[in-house]
Order: sequence, then structure tokens, then C-alpha cells
Amino acid sequence: MLDFLKSEGISEEILDRIREFRAQYPAGEEHASRVPDPKYRYYGSEVWEQALTALLAGENVLLVGPKATGKNVLAENLACVFGRPLWDISFYLNTDASSLIGTDTFSNGEVSFRKGPISQCAEAGGFGVLDEINMAKNESLAVLHATLDFRRVIDVPGYSRITLAPSTRFIATMNYGYAGTRELNEALASRFMVINMPVIGEKELEKLLTKHFPGMKQEYIEQYASLFQELRSKCESSEISTKALDLRGLLASLELVQNGLTTGQALEMGIVNKSFDEFERQLVSDLISARISASLTREDLFEK
Repeated sequence: MLDFLKSEGISEEILDRIREFRAQYPAGEEHASRVPDPKYRYYGSEVWEQALTALLAGENVLLVGPKATGKNVLAENLACVFGRPLWDISFYLNTDASSLIGTDTFSNGEVSFRKGPISQCAEAGGFGVLDEINMAKNESLAVLHATLDFRRVIDVPGYSRITLAPSTRFIATMNYGYAGTRELNEALASRFMVINMPVIGEKELEKLLTKHFPGMKQEYIEQYASLFQELRSKCESSEISTKALDLRGLLASLELVQNGLTTGQALEMGIVNKSFDEFERQLVSDLISARISASLTREDLFEK
């Protein structure tokens, strides 16, 4: 990953500080399986520089952006870069303190405290990804205030105080466009350094496709990257919804082609069928067929 960051233009000074961090806080054997090995890389030197600097300074980071900007990909990449075990904590409407911090449990004839993911992450010095943090009610998130600010503690009623390990960091993600999301209150937002995630550009997407599909012909790399940008353009002009703007679906459709489906079949499953309105499905299908033939196979897209 450090070689990748160097290729992205990250300064040697930052890379040296990352090496020092990893040497000072090696991941324990008991959590080695939690250190991620990302399937995808995040491309964007400015965002990388902002996120790395904030985490090295001991800050928590909030990644804000629309769909398909790579928030979760970046979070996983960051944990890999720093060599930290990762706890992925998904937020939802009924998220409460016990689901985050922990709860009482009865074991061996006595009541004991069963640690939640936030507590486990805090003690292990891990990176906690607070996914879609604005899905939960603000009053439920108040339990995190002391955890995320300068105090860096978790007070568990009836039990001892948990102090965060020095290497613990939290990376939150949020998307204003999803149903059920709400405004993040100022008290919580002030505990993060906020990065507005830019939409992935055509050149960056080409780099991603080249990296993940090294045998893919350049002409089709360009076609798929252009197709995704065209879908985004249609979404921004409100001609279609964002349901078809699915980068995961686009990448998965190429994997299906590698495994034997035609491009038409694969893109129908990965992109077109994400829209549940018949009229919109037809619009998306027409958009795709105007750029990529439905009959292309693995032999057409990939070098032999």
C-alpha cells in the first residue's frame, strides 16, 4: 500500500510518519485477521493526503459524499495503510448505546459486561468505521461524545472506565441522499475532521479498472468509464434515479463477464435491474446498449 501511495503522489514525509506509526503500534496477533486486505484501491491524491494527515494528527475523520464516491473503500484502505484491525459498525434507526458500547450478559452464574464493537475497537487500538452515521438518532449517538473528543474514554455505568488505546481512530461515513438519513448535530460533527468526497473522475475510474482487471483491453476500459460518467450525468439532470449509479455493480458485472456471461447479461444484473421502475430500466438499458454491445464476451473484452 505504501508503494501505491507513493505512486499517487503522497509525500515521503507522510509515508515516513506512517512507517513510524506502524512500528510504534504493531497489530497484535489476536486481531491480525481484522487487518483488511482491500480488494479495491481508492484513487485521489488530495483526499488521501487530507485523510492521512488527519489520522496521523490523532483526529477522527468524517467522509461525506454522494453515492459511489468510495467512502467505504477509502476507510478500508486507510486501515490497511496503518496496519490497524478494522471494526465495521453499521448504523440504523434503532442503534442504541448497548449495540455500540456493550450490554450486560449472564455467564457462568454471574452478570458480566459483554463489550460492543466500539469498546472492542477502543481497547485494541483499531480503526472503527461508523458506516452511515447519520442513520441513527442523534440522542443515541450522544454516548460517543466522550469517546470521540479529547477525553478519549468510554464510561460504562456500573463498570470501569475504558480508555482508548493511543492508536484508536474512528472514520465515519454519511450520505445525505439515502432514505432514513438525518442531519448530524453540531456536537457530534465537531468531533471529526470532515472530508467532502469528490465523485470519481473518468481517468481515476480508468485507473481502477486497469488495476482490478489487468487483462482488459484499453478501448473497453474507456467505454466502461465513459458509461459510468454518462449514468452520473443522467442522475444529476434527474433523468434517472441514482439506483443505476452503482460502481460496485459495474465492477461486479465485469467479473461476471470474466466468468462467462455476455456484457448484456452482466450489465442487466449489475446495473439495469437496480432500477425497479420499468420505464427507468428501459432508459438505462438504452443508454448502455448505445455504448456497449450486449453480445460482447470475455474474449472480446479481455486479452487472451
